[in-house]
Amino acid sequence: GTRTKSADVERADSGIGQMPARKWRNRASETLSSLQAWEAHRPCTDCGERDLPVETDVQNCNQRRADLCEKCRKRRTERKESVLEFVNTEASYGEDLRIIKEEFYLPMQAAGLLSQEQLQGIFSNIQELIDLNENFLEILQEEIDQALDQGDDDLMTVCIGEIFLEFVNMLPAFQTYCLQQSSSVNMLNALEKEKELLRIFLNVSQNDNTALRRMNLRSFLMAPLQRVTKYPLLLSRIIKATTEYHPDHSSLREAKSRIESHLEHINMKTKQEGNTWTLRSFRQDSKKKREVINIEMRETALKTVGWLREETRFVMEGSLQLAQPPDGQWVKKGSKTLKFQNMQVLLLVNMKRVSESSLESAEPGPVKDAVLVLIRDKNNGKFHLLREPLRLSNCIVSTDPDCDDTFELIEIRREAFVFRDSDRARTHHWFRQIRRYSRELGSWKKRRNALPNIMISTPHTRP
Repeated sequence: GTRTKSADVERADSGIGQMPARKWRNRASETLSSLQAWEAHRPCTDCGERDLPVETDVQNCNQRRADLCEKCRKRRTERKESVLEFVNTEASYGEDLRIIKEEFYLPMQAAGLLSQEQLQGIFSNIQELIDLNENFLEILQEEIDQALDQGDDDLMTVCIGEIFLEFVNMLPAFQTYCLQQSSSVNMLNALEKEKELLRIFLNVSQNDNTALRRMNLRSFLMAPLQRVTKYPLLLSRIIKATTEYHPDHSSLREAKSRIESHLEHINMKTKQEGNTWTLRSFRQDSKKKREVINIEMRETALKTVGWLREETRFVMEGSLQLAQPPDGQWVKKGSKTLKFQNMQVLLLVNMKRVSESSLESAEPGPVKDAVLVLIRDKNNGKFHLLREPLRLSNCIVSTDPDCDDTFELIEIRREAFVFRDSDRARTHHWFRQIRRYSRELGSWKKRRNALPNIMISTPHTRP
């Protein structure tokens, strides 16, 4: 930065007289071009490469992170995102632990629903995990705040690996919890059958307590298992975006290997105790890949519809076969004449205050909107939409007794689609769910007499 300023100074001082001024001006422009030549070849501070773009505007050079090559600039952005993802997901996990304690453990204890021994059996060492999470999160947050205060916007001075290794005593605490998981779930199941008051409390909590996002106690008790298996993945992302010259690089690798060894150890102990479950998530198995794909599809669908995550409910998702009849006469010809293609279909419903975690078909809040998102199977590693989402408020859904392995969806004034699942029962389930929301939202009701050929029973009207 300082060298470029000297060129500006020379230029500013060059108004002494005609001849000297021209001389100075030439000198200034020479200095400027040699500076630019140096700029073009100076090494990148992160990787030491000399492939920086030539910047003609010196001022612009000062404003941007001029000492980084394009690749390293991109890597720094990825690293910052990975570090923030690590910290934000740790905070969410802490929130779930707090819910376990304040919305379940303490009320059950206060109401005397269970004895201290039974509570201990179900909630295991949850308090230890809460304390560790709070301390860990506090240090992580301090590191981030300090980096930002010092003007380190890329969080390059934040060393997640080092901090993780300081908190390596979290791992035995997770191990204790994971190994008790089977017996605590069994105990909860048994007590729920036996104690009516406990059953009522858990049902009321799930349905009426908004803090629970319509999730049940069992789902929350899984939080520590999900968190501990997520660490290797989160650390991998940071490692990938951290150059090997970075002071935290070796600590990150060590932290990842420590956690993976611990997970292997937990799996080994689980098998020895004769349990069937294992902490598999950190291995590349096909189930994990499927889950990742579902998350990607959900993200694609959410981005497309532009709804708030907390107001979106994923009612159904999966593979369906789809055909578009050329003239809408599929019933007479039978579905054999149609060409079907495989498609990923997601039924999304926009509701007030219902979380995506709520996959049960419990009585939902008021439905604002419902859409079908049609996604082609993966191409070049990315999902692509077939078309814009089908708004169910503009659709009519029907079946025909002669073709009970398919159902038809007609988008008013647009096109018709025929759907089927390879499993007939699932085809009917899709049909019932889609029809339910199209009826609940349908603006076509008033115009249904204009569509005499389609069989529609009188729809249930909403106030």
